[in-house]
Amino acid sequence: MYVVLLKFAENKSKAPEFMAEHKEWIKKGIDDNLIFLVGSLTPNLGGTVFFGNLPRENVEEYVSKDPFVQQNIVKTEIIEIAVNKTIKELEFLQS
Repeated sequence: MYVVLLKFAENKSKAPEFMAEHKEWIKKGIDDNLIFLVGSLTPNLGGTVFFGNLPRENVEEYVSKDPFVQQNIVKTEIIEIAVNKTIKELEFLQS
């Protein structure tokens, strides 16, 4: 499982201009079963995207297509988590 932090960068002020494209990127990731959870970093620090068990290269490639990343609105940090135990509904995340 991967947690991707999208922390606002120097072009943060451009976020409204690219928000629709960013939301479409999220929707496509969810529709394609790549992304299973998104959320905001508070207070107003950026966002978080959770990916399931994929090869890291796939996560990196998909993240690079985010308009916010391409426009330097956010900087990314990809964190890999080896999931050992979960509730039944999240067993698909176990390594």
